[in-house]
Amino acid sequence: MVKLFIGNLPREATEQEIRSLFEQYGKVLECDIIKNYGFVHIEDKTAAEDAIRNLHHYKLHGVNINVEASKNKSKASTKLHVGNISPTCTNQELRAKFEEYGPVIECDIVKDYAFVHMERAEDAVEAIRGLDNTEFQGELLWGLGGRAEWGLAQGRSRNTRS
Repeated sequence: MVKLFIGNLPREATEQEIRSLFEQYGKVLECDIIKNYGFVHIEDKTAAEDAIRNLHHYKLHGVNINVEASKNKSKASTKLHVGNISPTCTNQELRAKFEEYGPVIECDIVKDYAFVHMERAEDAVEAIRGLDNTEFQGELLWGLGGRAEWGLAQGRSRNTRS
């Protein structure tokens, strides 16, 4: 999996539009837009290189977008494994739920579970306490005392993915 940064996105750009654009080059695992930039997680390195080569300075809604490999920050974070995520839940919705407890560095949903990287360990512990076995979008989030355990990996760098 390769994470790509997309800069200089026009306001009109939608997540579906960006996803469709990048799917021409390979399987898109995740697509997130944050104001005038975004990130696309594409399945393999060759597809990512093709996307960069063909889409860097691509004109979208009259604006040349920038596409490049994302530069991983080596900032340490606390990674939580969260089970029983609703099939309709988006990364943005889950991120917002955890941001009630503190800054979230990254949030990745994988089928019915997710990895949430929180900036501070103490906020991650509070999130576990506050969200353990609670209903979110019609599903009980798994946690301590639930059907599975929260994965808690303190001090790991977030660049554990390729």
